Amino acid sequence: MKFCRAKGWLVRWTSATLLGLATLAGAAPCAFAQSFPYGGELRLNVNPMRGSKKVPVLDIGERGTAEIEMWCNSIKAQLIIAADTITIITGEMSARQCAPDVLRADDELMAALNQVTNWRMESSALVLTGGKTLRFRVQTN
Repeated sequence: MKFCRAKGWLVRWTSATLLGLATLAGAAPCAFAQSFPYGGELRLNVNPMRGSKKVPVLDIGERGTAEIEMWCNSIKAQLIIAADTITIITGEMSARQCAPDVLRADDELMAALNQVTNWRMESSALVLTGGKTLRFRVQTN
């Protein structure tokens, strides 16, 4: 049994309930809850920084807990999903020693994550939008 939020109501749904709601509303109200990549590891769709093979990774747990490995540091977060909106609540960043340009890249990524307001899936990518668009590719290996 699954739960999702549809137009301000918490709806317990089964396949029959979802079909009935989809018929009434003209679309599946819980489609976002079904397609968000809970339990997935996603890589930021960017090239590695010069001299490195590392790219940021977003590891999302089944209940929206997340671990984000940035260019240098890491951070734990909580993702709150409601339809196509998302709020990312970040904890404290680790304090690894890295080159200034790498630390600056971490700060920029952190700022972009804190400005995220919406999400959508495009093929095998989670697209986060807000102040800046971030595209994370679902890992297939």
